[in-house]
Amino acid sequence: MPATVQQKEFKLKAANFPQKNGDKVEAEIEGLIGSKGEPAKVLLLKANGEMRALGPRCTHYGAPLVKGVVSDDGRITCPWHGACFDTTDGHVENAPALDHLNAFHIEQRDGDWYIKGDEDSLKDAKRAPNITCSPRSNERIIVVGGGSGCLGAVEGLREKGYTGQITVLSKEPYLPIDRTKLSKALIPDKEKIMWRDADFFKDAGVDVKTGTEVESVDFAGHKLKTKDGQEYTYDKVIFATGGTPKKLPMDGFKKLNNIFVLRDLNNVQQILKAAGDNGKKIAVIGSSFIGMEVGKCLAGKNNNVTIIGMESTPLERVMGKEVGAIFQRQLEKAGVKFYMDAEVEDAKPSSSDSSAVGSVALKDGTNIECDFVILGVGVAPATEYFKSSGIKLEEDGSVKVDDHWRIEGVQDAYAVGDIATYPNGGNMVRIEHWNVAQNAGRQAGRHIANKRKPIPFTPIFWSALGAQLRYCGNSSGKDKHDDVTILGEPGKDKWVAYYTQGERVVAVASQGFDPVVVQCAELMRRSKMLTKSEIKSGKTPLDVYPPAEIRVEA
Repeated sequence: MPATVQQKEFKLKAANFPQKNGDKVEAEIEGLIGSKGEPAKVLLLKANGEMRALGPRCTHYGAPLVKGVVSDDGRITCPWHGACFDTTDGHVENAPALDHLNAFHIEQRDGDWYIKGDEDSLKDAKRAPNITCSPRSNERIIVVGGGSGCLGAVEGLREKGYTGQITVLSKEPYLPIDRTKLSKALIPDKEKIMWRDADFFKDAGVDVKTGTEVESVDFAGHKLKTKDGQEYTYDKVIFATGGTPKKLPMDGFKKLNNIFVLRDLNNVQQILKAAGDNGKKIAVIGSSFIGMEVGKCLAGKNNNVTIIGMESTPLERVMGKEVGAIFQRQLEKAGVKFYMDAEVEDAKPSSSDSSAVGSVALKDGTNIECDFVILGVGVAPATEYFKSSGIKLEEDGSVKVDDHWRIEGVQDAYAVGDIATYPNGGNMVRIEHWNVAQNAGRQAGRHIANKRKPIPFTPIFWSALGAQLRYCGNSSGKDKHDDVTILGEPGKDKWVAYYTQGERVVAVASQGFDPVVVQCAELMRRSKMLTKSEIKSGKTPLDVYPPAEIRVEA
């Protein structure tokens, strides 16, 4: 941010200042007290031979960026969840952050460093994107869906100068929320997890229609029909409808009450109502991330939680047997019980209420008593509205897109998030996570706005299990790993796992080893990741400075 006459100058104080590219330090701003009564600080870093000054905390959940990763294209990546920022101006480049970092003018005189900025910006050090717009064109883009992909699309469109009409059609009765907090914390209040308020969308010239579900699509006529009988025409459309929780087909699961899925705020409210004052017996079917997270959360509220899984250890298909055993030990320590290698026979009625579930019967004869059941058995792409549209769906119900997220075989239509099978490293993948959806939405929006070329990103996700899990890459489909190398001390929740296919590292997971996963993510997107042999010989990705060669100009 250039210095202006309204800004003040402050001297910076640090034990050592950055000397070479990639160096970073938190410096104290002398004479300025922060919002919490502590000395205000700024992040100083060296990139491309220049000293740069930014807000010191990630705008997502407040991670200290001094522990993040700087790459030679001038990006800094958050050590926790992979948000990326351009260090020249603080702009968000990758999810899950939505707000930019403040960037400040800095200069050196007589061996000392000075920063210029207004006091409020220096104290807060983040800013919402300025996407205020009064639409000046009759062209209309419709975004279908109200989640992470929608947010990325809307902000990508407006930030890159799109001035046409934008309409959001969301079946949910509220504005976009931080869905990741539903399973991790069971937060029932939309106000506490809403990313943007109504005024934000209004100022951006975005017409958000909540409680509006699309029923069918006419690609040739550029029309959408909703379940309430309305018809909408579009010039371009972005589908970001996410996933629909799967259910079990047995009779008991169809007929009995107190059997829940977990996808939206209504589901959270139902679960909390069933839990009441807690102390309940709860059966969670599925040892997926959703099942594990909600199981841990409910056990922490003094409930008796049992997780039922088909694999030998939780998350074995994705994370491998040995890593799955780490997660199982962590949750068992938190009081969760497990039945693994289990096959569910049916849900059985309660002896006191024949309309409600009272137990889950397994095929080996085991009967697990419960007051209610939560299903965490996966999601299916929410693409029912495509069924009569004439386009071909993939076997899993998703749609195939190109590297701009355009749907194959039709014009002016994009798909992002859980519903999209997209090209990644030479393979076609579908990845269900918040970061991927938001990044895809942002890239689709930017492509519509100014034909911006796609910027490669490495899929990143996280989970709140016994300790915070970080994961990057993809180890499914054609990228499925054939070996796992685990380093560190798994028994102390401090480890890193490298998933390899031959010599190639396809994914990395860790607990207590920040920032190794985001470092690997930056190396992967440059094809500079270490090989399996190099890792086994003792080399570490943290010693490899991410080069700049893949940078794509806006």
